[in-house]
Amino acid sequence: MNRPIRVMIVDDHNVVRIGIKAYLETVPDIDVVGEAASGEEALTVVEQCHPDVILMDLIMPGMDGVETTQVIKKRFPTMQIIILTSYHEDEHIFPAIRAGGLSYVLKDIDPDDLAEVIRKAQRGEAVLNSQVATRMVQEIRGGQKEELNLFTELTDRELEVLRLLATGKNNQEIAEALFISEKTVKTHLTNILSKLHLSDRTQAAVFAWQAGLIRRE
Repeated sequence: MNRPIRVMIVDDHNVVRIGIKAYLETVPDIDVVGEAASGEEALTVVEQCHPDVILMDLIMPGMDGVETTQVIKKRFPTMQIIILTSYHEDEHIFPAIRAGGLSYVLKDIDPDDLAEVIRKAQRGEAVLNSQVATRMVQEIRGGQKEELNLFTELTDRELEVLRLLATGKNNQEIAEALFISEKTVKTHLTNILSKLHLSDRTQAAVFAWQAGLIRRE
């Protein structure tokens, strides 16, 4: 019989750790070998218990889950880290995955499903919450958003800048048309690319046409 999967829980909420540990202790093939209430503590505990899988909270005082994940994966590349959080916004998802998180699930997950996520992590298989998976697919496809989001994500001035960009105007021409400085134009362009998850002005121009911001005569 294979040995139980060694699991460590990192969460700054004591009640969360107690609840997760209480359930996992009823699962025969899983053994909770360590707990930590902060990222700093996690770095010490992980050295002592050497888990196979770590359940990592994201928002913690001091060293957060992203930084902790990054440090642990650098020291122990074979350890698998499951991000277990209440947040599914882009600003949490992508940094956590880039830091080395294998799976990303929310805290409302069914306990039996969490146990299965742990088993899959042990095998190197990733599991993503459905909302998170949708955003990952969008990012892989170029981060394009639906037309509605173009108008909700950008300010009126950013839309004006994007519209002029899409008509072929350079930064100086955009600045003259809007009576602003070129530096301000560059700032708006940086914000536009960031909000729409695009890499350059050419992609932004194409996106503006595809989203219907510019109409052909």
